[in-house]
Amino acid sequence: MATATEKGSISIHTENIFPIIKKFLYSDHEIFLRELVSNAVDATQKLKKLASLGEFTGELGDLKIEVSFNKKEKTITVSDKGLGMTGEEIKKYINQIAFSGATEFVEKFKDKGDAKDIIGKFGLGFYSSFMVADTVEVISKSFKEGTEGAKWECDGSTEFELSPSEKTTRGTDVILHINADSEEFLDEFRLKGILEKYCKFLPVEIKFGTKEDSVEDGVDKDNKPKYTTVTSDRIINNTSPIWTKAPLELKDEDYLAFYKELYPFTEDPLFWIHLNVDYPFNLTGVLYFPKIKNDFEMQRNKIQLYSRQVFITDEVKDVVPDFLMLLHGVLDSPDIPLNVSRSYLQSDASVKKISAHITKKVADKLVDMFIKDRPEFEKKWDDISMFVKYGIISDEKFSEKAKEFALLKNTDGKYFTFKEYEEKVKINQTDKDKNVVYLYTTDPGKQHSFVEIAKNRAYDVLVLDGVLDSHFINHLEQKLEKTQLKRVDSDTIDKLIANEDKAASILSKEEEDAVKSVFEKAINNKSMTLAVESLSPEDLPVTVTMSEWMRRMKDMSRTGGGGGMYGFMGNMPDSYNVTINGNHALVQKILKAETEEDKSKLAKQVYDLALLSQNMLTGADLTSFIKRSVELVG
Repeated sequence: MATATEKGSISIHTENIFPIIKKFLYSDHEIFLRELVSNAVDATQKLKKLASLGEFTGELGDLKIEVSFNKKEKTITVSDKGLGMTGEEIKKYINQIAFSGATEFVEKFKDKGDAKDIIGKFGLGFYSSFMVADTVEVISKSFKEGTEGAKWECDGSTEFELSPSEKTTRGTDVILHINADSEEFLDEFRLKGILEKYCKFLPVEIKFGTKEDSVEDGVDKDNKPKYTTVTSDRIINNTSPIWTKAPLELKDEDYLAFYKELYPFTEDPLFWIHLNVDYPFNLTGVLYFPKIKNDFEMQRNKIQLYSRQVFITDEVKDVVPDFLMLLHGVLDSPDIPLNVSRSYLQSDASVKKISAHITKKVADKLVDMFIKDRPEFEKKWDDISMFVKYGIISDEKFSEKAKEFALLKNTDGKYFTFKEYEEKVKINQTDKDKNVVYLYTTDPGKQHSFVEIAKNRAYDVLVLDGVLDSHFINHLEQKLEKTQLKRVDSDTIDKLIANEDKAASILSKEEEDAVKSVFEKAINNKSMTLAVESLSPEDLPVTVTMSEWMRRMKDMSRTGGGGGMYGFMGNMPDSYNVTINGNHALVQKILKAETEEDKSKLAKQVYDLALLSQNMLTGADLTSFIKRSVELVG
């Protein structure tokens, strides 16, 4: 008990502790408010715990925590009605930096129930106040009967002053006298924003308001009367967010309302997972599956991490596997280790176990949805396929589980599991080397003519048009035995699925050479490699294609394939194969044209048609093609 003013030195090992705190320990100065409010919640929770154990028999009363500021006096005050402290306890808990009051409390009551519901440490967190304040006052009165109030004051040096206080009510007031560099925090909207960011779901009500000179309210640092009154206040937090409740207590409307609370002005999620684990670690939360757009990077950093309802960060890459970063929602775990400022995650065995568990829960949810209602699952597939494919590519355990629910979609809009699709196509689409060939399109509209040619042969064509599908295709080829994936416009259909049957050529060797010569002169483009093939008369007269290998490499370089071969291929100039169908009637017509000019004009026309089918005819070439078309039909 402090019966007279006492002066002393804070027990630390260096006088440079405050510069270290300001510069290194807390990189973000707004953290001070989170730490002070967390300490106030801690003190309140301790008192409630003692009351539940019969250690405190007085009236709990109104336990709201009040955060207020006075712009004229340049102060920010955080007040609680919790445990409070005597002068001796202030010296013990505040002056000895990093002494953990919460740790001592948990140890004392570890055999009397769940004492882990205590937020944190009244130690280094408290000293974050000196990032923004020249002077800090702590005015406190213990809940213990027969104790008097105490006031602690420090100007950011290692010296402090401890004296009696006339405070008559239980609890603690922390008063910050804001320094000139931090006056941005003396703003209602700035403070409210910080509180809503970090304290929005704290388990004790937080009342926020402004204070102006008006009525007597205690004494100032010179022991003179201080006149203040709350002119506006509001409760800024939801003390019982849905992740703290049992799933059986909640309805769909509750989950949707909470999603809107987290992400206003967004579409409703497709579905969600409620996590509630208490062994071998504690983890609660709700993860939502949004409609995932092709803008891959825009989806990230939407999961918020909490520790006992205190917001920590929305950068959760160490806790959540990379592919699950596409989800939205909240995770809360006291078992995720943080550094002393609570701002950065420390990767360790606990984090890895939590990460693996989250992956398993997500996979189990998807399996369950697929089994229970496949038609409904198929309706959602287009919106979640990118997320699932990303998981298949990047996480081996998820990939193994995904075999049960991952789907392939064809151009007819039908869905198949990997096993179902293999059974569907293996008879008709197995080539002469016994490889099953999956044909796919990346743009059914632009590649329509090629899709139709494949369908005319009774082949099936998949739609793989997502931002990650170039990588997904490679992954499938590695995992599926004796299976190749080929884009439907990467070669002529007879070469995509080669078999022993080949159409006989109606051209002699001399005629084939003549046709090739005509087209080489008409095209005059060294990036085009020409060949005359004997194809079905019903196939196109000329086909322009880029090989599957080269197109895939270039696609991967554009979608994050990185350096090495992918980067090299991405920088290479485009090269194409031009296949001339020697059995087509138009080729016969070109051979029989009267003049070389007529032959060249017809050859250029059918070549331009091939370019047009690939959306490769633009500018002056397109204008020339239109003029030539008018002449030919005129």
